[in-house]
Amino acid sequence: MKSTNDLRRAFLDYFVGQGHEEVASSPLVPGNDPTLLFTNAGMVQFKDVFLGKEKRKIPRAASAQRCVRAGGKHNDLENVGYTARHHTFFEMLGNFSFGDYFKRDAIRYGWEFVTGKDWLGIDPKRLMVTVYATDDEAFDAWHKDIGLAKDRIVRIGDKPGGGSDNFWQMGDTGPCGPCSEIFYDHGPDIQGGPPGSPDADGDRWIEIWNLVFMQFERDASGTLTKLPKPSVDTGMGLERTAAVMQQVHSNYEIDLFVTLIEAAAQATKTDDLESKSLRVIADHIRACSFLIADGVVPGNEGRGYVLRRIIRRAIRHGYKLGAQDPFFHKLVVSVERAMGDAHPVIGQRREHVERVLLQEEQRFAETLSQGMGHLEDAIVGLPAGAVIPGEVVFKLYDTYGFPEDLTADIARERFLRVDHEGFEKAMTAQRERARKASRFDSQADGGPSLEQATEFRGYAELASQSNVVALFDAENRPVDALAQGQSGTVVLAATPFYAESGGQVGDRGVLSAKGLRFEVADTQKLGAAHGHVGEVTSGSIAVGNVVKAEVDAERRAATVLNHSATHLLHAALRRVLGEHVQQKGSLVAPDRLRFDFAHYEALSPEQIERIETLVNEEIRRNSAAETRELAYDDAIAAGALAFFGDKYGDKVRMLGIGDFSIELCGGTHVSRAGDIGLFKIVAESGVAAGVRRIEAVTGQGALAWVREGERTLREAAGLVRGGRDDLPVKLGQLVERNRQLERELAQLKSKLASGTSRNLLDDVKTVAGVKLLVARIDGADSKALRESADQLKDRLGSGVVVLGGVEDGKVRLVAGVTRDLTDRFRAGDIIKPVASRVGGSGGGRPDFAQAGGTLPDELDAALGLVAGTLSGVAT
Repeated sequence: MKSTNDLRRAFLDYFVGQGHEEVASSPLVPGNDPTLLFTNAGMVQFKDVFLGKEKRKIPRAASAQRCVRAGGKHNDLENVGYTARHHTFFEMLGNFSFGDYFKRDAIRYGWEFVTGKDWLGIDPKRLMVTVYATDDEAFDAWHKDIGLAKDRIVRIGDKPGGGSDNFWQMGDTGPCGPCSEIFYDHGPDIQGGPPGSPDADGDRWIEIWNLVFMQFERDASGTLTKLPKPSVDTGMGLERTAAVMQQVHSNYEIDLFVTLIEAAAQATKTDDLESKSLRVIADHIRACSFLIADGVVPGNEGRGYVLRRIIRRAIRHGYKLGAQDPFFHKLVVSVERAMGDAHPVIGQRREHVERVLLQEEQRFAETLSQGMGHLEDAIVGLPAGAVIPGEVVFKLYDTYGFPEDLTADIARERFLRVDHEGFEKAMTAQRERARKASRFDSQADGGPSLEQATEFRGYAELASQSNVVALFDAENRPVDALAQGQSGTVVLAATPFYAESGGQVGDRGVLSAKGLRFEVADTQKLGAAHGHVGEVTSGSIAVGNVVKAEVDAERRAATVLNHSATHLLHAALRRVLGEHVQQKGSLVAPDRLRFDFAHYEALSPEQIERIETLVNEEIRRNSAAETRELAYDDAIAAGALAFFGDKYGDKVRMLGIGDFSIELCGGTHVSRAGDIGLFKIVAESGVAAGVRRIEAVTGQGALAWVREGERTLREAAGLVRGGRDDLPVKLGQLVERNRQLERELAQLKSKLASGTSRNLLDDVKTVAGVKLLVARIDGADSKALRESADQLKDRLGSGVVVLGGVEDGKVRLVAGVTRDLTDRFRAGDIIKPVASRVGGSGGGRPDFAQAGGTLPDELDAALGLVAGTLSGVAT
């Protein structure tokens, strides 16, 4: 019996022995495929190799790839923990051939590893294989080379509705090819039939290995063309194969999950190790730990939303087991112990993962408690099979933040169903209301896009001559010329103008020729071209004209300082806060920089000071800022960080500022760090869940900010008759004196009200058989009026008191009823008409109510209404 770690290591060792390069698992966030939510297969990191966009020195590779399938077409989260093999996170062991070996060798390698006595040694009698219906080559390899009987090889054809389990394709077009799979028989005690049979969906026969033979390219018409260098992509599910090796049926019974389930039981103080909830928690902690370690943060959309769903589902199952305090974050250490040797990222970022999970647990605790209570009220008494109305599901979501999928999960456990259609209808109506309430309607930019590339010369020069290759008017329509006074976009064959990208704003400047001046207000990318957006202020410009393009040098210089400072800031953040910090967006303008990054909490003043210090130390060190063009893999190998939002080709531009910062960036930068002059952080804030923002200034902007601060200090010091050095002491004395005066004023108002109340007893009248005192006390605040009312009620013994007054132009009212009379009179009913007369409203308990108003001139008339109100209530 092999442990999960032994099995993973054995797989990699076998294929290294067959000439494969062992490649580390890529992150769960795909670095080369924005169409994928998560890395969901071992081949994802090799996609560009299979497409021919990237070359590898060794045409064979093997990996143990961490994968997540939770979201999109793989959205079967509700099954996780309840079936034997559904997971959000799993490991795919794969071997790959990039135009090297093909079907026969791939089949031989797979069979030898699975059945060989030196490797897994699985009994061939318990195995069957499948091939694509028309793949005679694979069938012959299994039958003639391996020696499998024909009745152990099943041909699988296309499905009636399209597609096939045994034909793989990357998309509607592109590389594709037939598959061959190895199935293991768990035995006759398990329900289900062999592959290809009507009972194939049972759990008896389980696929443990899939071989994909990429041998065709499919075009838009569906035509298949043979690839000049066919390739191989295989995958073996680590958890499934571990179950086979450890002679258990369910993946949740393998050593890895036994460890995690026991840790979850301890954290939730649960004795029932067979609980499905423990399985859910054990599965989800792996997915959540690695997603956060790979840079995903809980949020309300995209990857962050999926992560939040998984976290909250796990927390809910802990709540179901009786866990009232945060527990989920405590399980990260068990993931590190079980998987840290194979995936060191979890140990490197464990503290960060724990903090993010704890924060999410604390945030969700109140939502869960409230939502569960309202859900229980909504479903109490519903019979099995009943439907929870969509409007109820929507109210839980909209009012209490209780996710729809969580409601569906609970409904499933109670044998209820959810009206998903009704929920979506309510959601659509809400979105429409929000859209109509918005001031702005978003629409696609609709700007032109050109295939013809503009040569960018702006790294080396700020002025150059070039010819006009295209013109667009203000409506983005192609034109031959623009006349004086017209706005539009000019495209040049070459330009020194930087087009907005990577956070750096587009350049401004002038295009000129004899009799022509075109003022450029912005530069934008139009596909591969640079579009100079602006207005003809004199003359005219036409396609084919040769113009001089001059960048606003002062503006560019200021922008350059901020852009290079952004790279230093990024490096400093990672040093101070941790390597989990990843850029989530930026703005680099002439007057400031803005940097958004992944982090779970606000920065302390000490952290901000440390970050500033590190950046300014590097500026004073005056290291050279060197740029090099090199292959992407070489840049990453050199330690470069890929910058957010940029798209990288085979050749990339790498910026190094000393040994402090190395990043990929196509922007424009300083020659030496000292050119930045001074770096100053002016603001730090949160912009989204798990995303913080820093705003800063550099150079002359930083100096201006410091001078403005000094000016403010001088003015403040002058107001307290002090200097800069003793300003904190002077302000402290002033604040303390102000607090003392406020206390004295409150005491005086209380004494005034107390003294006044004694005199007011002479004005008591009897109305409707009870004592009534109505009086006006101006200058008293709400507290003083409350205290006076209480004192007067005590002195009356039994009766009603209504007091009003004006303070700072506002009306304040209180009403009190002694407890023996609250069955006849309610303070709130008495004060409402009074408050209404002075333009306000109020309310409170039966024995006490207070109100306010904005019409002080009406106060006397309003107080005059009390006797009539009391008589009316009494009758």
